[in-house]
Amino acid sequence: MSAMDRVVIELDQGWGFMEKGITKLKKILEGLDEPQFNPEDYMMLYTTIYNMCTQKPPHDYSQNLYEKYQESFNVYISSTVLPAIKEKHDVYMLNELVKRWKNHKLMQRWLSRFFHYLDRYFIARRSLPPLNEVALTCFRTLVYTEIKGEVRMAVITLIDQEREGEHIERSLLKDVLGIFVEMGMGNLDYYESDFEAPMLLDTASYYSRKASSWIVEDSCPEYMLKAEECLRREKERVSNYLHSSSEPKLLEKVQHELLTVVTNQLLEKENSGCQALLRDDKVDDLSRMFRLFSKIPRGLDPVSSMFKQHITAEGLALVKMAEDAASSKKVEKKDTAALQDQVFVRQVIELHDKFMAYVNDCFANHTLFHKALKEAFENFCNKGVAGSSSAELLATFCDNILKKGGNEKLSDEAIEETLEKVVKLLAYISDKDLFAEFYRKKLARRLLFGQSASEDHERSILSKLKQQCGGQFTSKMEGMVTDMTLAKDNQSSFEEYLTSNPHTSAGLDLTVNVLTTGFWPTYKSSDLRLPEEMVKCVEVFKEYYQTKTKHRKLTWIYSLGMCNVNGKFDAKTVEMIVTTYQAAVLLLFNSSDRWSYADIVQHSNLSDEDVFRILHSLSCAKYKILNKEPATKTISPTDVFEFNHKFTDKMRRIKIPLPPLDEKKKVIEDVDKDRRYAIDASIVRIMKSRKVLNHQQLISECVEQLSRNFKPDFKVIKKRIEDLITRDYLERDKENPNVFKYLA
Repeated sequence: MSAMDRVVIELDQGWGFMEKGITKLKKILEGLDEPQFNPEDYMMLYTTIYNMCTQKPPHDYSQNLYEKYQESFNVYISSTVLPAIKEKHDVYMLNELVKRWKNHKLMQRWLSRFFHYLDRYFIARRSLPPLNEVALTCFRTLVYTEIKGEVRMAVITLIDQEREGEHIERSLLKDVLGIFVEMGMGNLDYYESDFEAPMLLDTASYYSRKASSWIVEDSCPEYMLKAEECLRREKERVSNYLHSSSEPKLLEKVQHELLTVVTNQLLEKENSGCQALLRDDKVDDLSRMFRLFSKIPRGLDPVSSMFKQHITAEGLALVKMAEDAASSKKVEKKDTAALQDQVFVRQVIELHDKFMAYVNDCFANHTLFHKALKEAFENFCNKGVAGSSSAELLATFCDNILKKGGNEKLSDEAIEETLEKVVKLLAYISDKDLFAEFYRKKLARRLLFGQSASEDHERSILSKLKQQCGGQFTSKMEGMVTDMTLAKDNQSSFEEYLTSNPHTSAGLDLTVNVLTTGFWPTYKSSDLRLPEEMVKCVEVFKEYYQTKTKHRKLTWIYSLGMCNVNGKFDAKTVEMIVTTYQAAVLLLFNSSDRWSYADIVQHSNLSDEDVFRILHSLSCAKYKILNKEPATKTISPTDVFEFNHKFTDKMRRIKIPLPPLDEKKKVIEDVDKDRRYAIDASIVRIMKSRKVLNHQQLISECVEQLSRNFKPDFKVIKKRIEDLITRDYLERDKENPNVFKYLA
């Protein structure tokens, strides 16, 4: 049948047929004994709507059907759905609501199929709300707005019951909260304003009450366990039935009430707070503390501050202990005090290891805790112990590890590991240049007196220092190690020269280390009058060196030389290992058995200070090679010395040490001088690039440039500025004396 012949369906007639279908649908939804729609039923209902919408005006009933669609929902909701929900309460009401919402969606889905043509053409052309939106709006207007308050209260009550450990039907809550979400049709406005905001307020109130009682009753670890468990459960709650967008807001509320509000009370608990946990090495509790407080804004600040205080206190306790030990050892041997210094450095290394493990394991390598560790160690590592600076103590510690016969008996791996740790400690020392100078002095003694246990270890620590402090820091030390390697080659060459020139015999076995002046510490080259036995071999070496190069000048440093001298005593001949200075004095006794102090000074051409030390080592120390008149323990310019023919020793070979001069004062003087040069250079560099600068800026830039190697004193910088003004590098501005100008 064509559209022209089709019978016109009037509105009342058509809608009467549709109402029968809608009534059947309602009966099915209400669970009454009603057969389901068969395909013929569906097709008849769909076709009726189609025909009523495609008739020519005035019989096109699209608009009327659109209104009837909405009306059918309104009638059903008002007469059946809303009363059914409102007559129930609490969980029963929630169950009814969920059931009615599911039915509503089912009804909307069936009616949308019947009215599909309307949705597809009429609504699209008129830009009207689609049918599913109309159905949802009906439910929202008539049901949701009526009961949302009661529903919200019922849901929040159930959540609080679950928090208290009661069992609840989670799937029911998930369905109910799904309705809040669906009311927004794609956005969460209804969920957030009608449920989430009040739920968050209730959560804050709930946990505020809990925190108030727990903070009084529980220890810090117990409290943190409960807080962590609460956060875990709230997270679980979100995954079980809340919308995922609630998670950050919910956790923030819980963290605020359980942690932020009580931070100080919790961390400062007397016998269980942060300090107590650090004191008792409670690693698990500290890790938990980090996990909890890292989640709240600036929550780690007080924890890291307490961490810093604790390290500082432990470090200062070590310093005090070392001070006390040093003052009680002053009356005892010097070696014991030196050993105590080694113990102190070892304890500081162990302390660093312990707290670095905390930073890595408990505090997840967080920069805040690295900073706290650094500042704490900088605080006490620069204190110094019993008149020795930390720079000196570290250099001495390294010396003890690297020299033969040191106190520390370690494997190669342990030495490497310890050196690595020492270099890490050096990062906290402000006077790195002082360490470098002490280390250089001690390195020189190890290399020149054959005391270095391993060249590999020497090079290894230098590469570590280079990495930590830069190439300039270690360039001289690397030059010293290289010099010793070249010196061995040079010695081999000298021996070949002697072999190929038999007429140029040195008369003695001579080993010479030729060193580069710029690399090594400065040593005074005294005018020692060499004994005849030594003069010839020195001349032979000079002749050999002339054949190698004519452009270098040799300066002989006899104070660093060693000799093997045979002493022919009545009992037996003893080989004595002595310094060149000691040997020069001993060889005088070949010509005469008795020498006065004055004659020894005159014949050796040495200073009184050196002669005092030499004669003390030969007549007052362990090995009495010389007898002294009078036989006192100190050397006097009126003393007379005689060769001790009766000396004997169970060993055939003995080493007679010459106590080294205390070089600490000279090292500090040298470093101060170098610092003056460094400050001058820094000021000139800054002014050359900036041309004009005020006093404060110049000082701060200068400090910043130099702080890598040492902490410059402001007074010294001011003096250096004045000195550079007098030397015409800078001038003061005529109008403002606080401003300096660079003079090219």
